[in-house]
Amino acid sequence: MMKTILLSIAILLGISFNAKAQEEGKFRGGLNLGVAIPSGGAGFLFDLELKYNLKDNMNVGFRYGSAVIAKAVKLDSGDEFESANISANASYMATYDYYFVLGGSFNPFVGAGVGAYTLASVSAKDGDEFNDSNLDANTKFGGFIRGGFEASKFRFTLEYDFIPKSTLQDVDGNEVGSITNNYLGVTVGFYVGGGKW
Repeated sequence: MMKTILLSIAILLGISFNAKAQEEGKFRGGLNLGVAIPSGGAGFLFDLELKYNLKDNMNVGFRYGSAVIAKAVKLDSGDEFESANISANASYMATYDYYFVLGGSFNPFVGAGVGAYTLASVSAKDGDEFNDSNLDANTKFGGFIRGGFEASKFRFTLEYDFIPKSTLQDVDGNEVGSITNNYLGVTVGFYVGGGKW
């Protein structure tokens, strides 16, 4: 019985280390969930991504993502709101990933993306008063860099999003400050399709 178990494990390991990386010419889709960590705040994010494998170790794709972040906001005067809630922002990104194929089911990667971010309004609480303030909600162009690994069909990613600052306005439309929109993202997820590792 023990010999059978050991033989089975050896066969599975052999299959794993001889498995091909993702296969050229195939499509794959993925879902990732995680946390967003801006300067002075926290939030959560998710994204959906569709990719096409250019080669066994690289792909291009399109990613739709969204993040909800709460953070402190400083005004130009040096004052700071106690807290500010930034509603969900959305991103539409063209992506590229390169894989360092190690010959098994564990494969690290690096990647990047460029595209558009749409940012929403801010509601800020200052003392006992609740002031509705608005961001300039124009679409901003930015990008991200990322790295991580895939193990079987699971994926772990660290990424940093570069998004231009937004102007903060009071209820009368006066410019009172700006918000840095960059954030670090940490996600876990899975993908389907794309061939086998």
